[in-house]
Amino acid sequence: MRKLDARSLEILRKLAPEISEPVHYRSILPPVSMHHAADEEDFQERLERLSAEDFNYLAEKVLDKSECLLCISPESARIFVDLLGKKVPGDAAERIRELYKSSTGYEV
Repeated sequence: MRKLDARSLEILRKLAPEISEPVHYRSILPPVSMHHAADEEDFQERLERLSAEDFNYLAEKVLDKSECLLCISPESARIFVDLLGKKVPGDAAERIRELYKSSTGYEV
């Protein structure tokens, strides 16, 4: 199982500054979307705090399967992928859309 490194913890704290130490999460997106964001709008507002570099980092983690995008709702996944597409040039958003659909059957 993944243990969050310093970079992951930095991103997690941007998304959910209310989290107290020690952090026992093994991923970033599922706990934020399911436990800290009040709803999808709040989740989106939290994600908008991230830089392009943060999104790129998360995209790499999703693609290497160390960050579980499949563990969040299709709506939350769509929000993440849409913002990724806006903030990071290239095909990462499309690759993640395809991965999500092939794994879940849902389009995001």
